[in-house]
Amino acid sequence: RENAWDPTPPIGGKNGRKRSLLVDARGIPLSLVVSGANRHDSYLLGATLGAIVCARPDPRNGQIETLCADAAYVGFPALATSRVHNYQLNVKTRRQESDEKRNHPGHQARRWVVERTHSWLNRFRKLLVSFEKTQASYTALLALAAALICWRQTITIYG
Repeated sequence: RENAWDPTPPIGGKNGRKRSLLVDARGIPLSLVVSGANRHDSYLLGATLGAIVCARPDPRNGQIETLCADAAYVGFPALATSRVHNYQLNVKTRRQESDEKRNHPGHQARRWVVERTHSWLNRFRKLLVSFEKTQASYTALLALAAALICWRQTITIYG
């Protein structure tokens, strides 16, 4: 039997991997970061924004891009990280987006774009459950899948 004064074991500690994904408006992956599943999403924001593979607008021009995120990015740390990388953080709950879609018929929800890209990544069965021993090999497989998604989207646009 355990001592009553021993610390309580943590609840919610997870095994596995988590992927943090930044996509454009069409769902094309711009940045992909892999971490342990026990890390909170807001801690991965800086790494995700720092790993963007394409050129972004110059911040010296005063141009700030909007970054749509879910409720995991509420709070000062995520806001400060987004400002460092020259993004305006726009956090809306599912209820707020559904209300806007209902009240404004032409409004398009933006949160589903990332979920759709995650679904595209999950269609690569090797990525659905991670059996890779190293994080580097899993990241390489994700990068290959992201490249195939970009290629398929380019064919759809120009083909």
